Amino acid sequence: MGEGNARSAVGGPPGKRVEDGERGGEKTPADTERGAGTLLMAGLALLALVLIASAALLLQAASAASKAATAADLAALAAADAVRGITGGNPCAAAEEVAEHHGAEIQECALGTTGPGTAVIRGVVPPSGIPPDAQGAARAGPPP
Repeated sequence: MGEGNARSAVGGPPGKRVEDGERGGEKTPADTERGAGTLLMAGLALLALVLIASAALLLQAASAASKAATAADLAALAAADAVRGITGGNPCAAAEEVAEHHGAEIQECALGTTGPGTAVIRGVVPPSGIPPDAQGAARAGPPP
């Protein structure tokens, strides 16, 4: 090949380096992909933030559910002890006191519905954020 026909790899005259965007309005593949890495990283960062926020919400909901179940269990035990005469006082008041101590509220207190000396408690832990109320239920007393 003669030197008169030779052109540089980017389309300019021989011996002259043509910079991006200097080809008279023509776009090179390098021009059309400028900033693609920035957009990709921004998208990945946004995805990571969404995943972290979702995980935080799931952990918050799981924690509230555990707290509700624990409060219901302990409140049912307190009510069953009062029903059977092991401790004194009103069984539902004892259950309410224990539930409040654990950050829950009693929704239902049923005594003797599943057998003599039993207590069925349904409680709820108010939400501390976006998730809805966490509910817990427990039965305590002698075996049926």
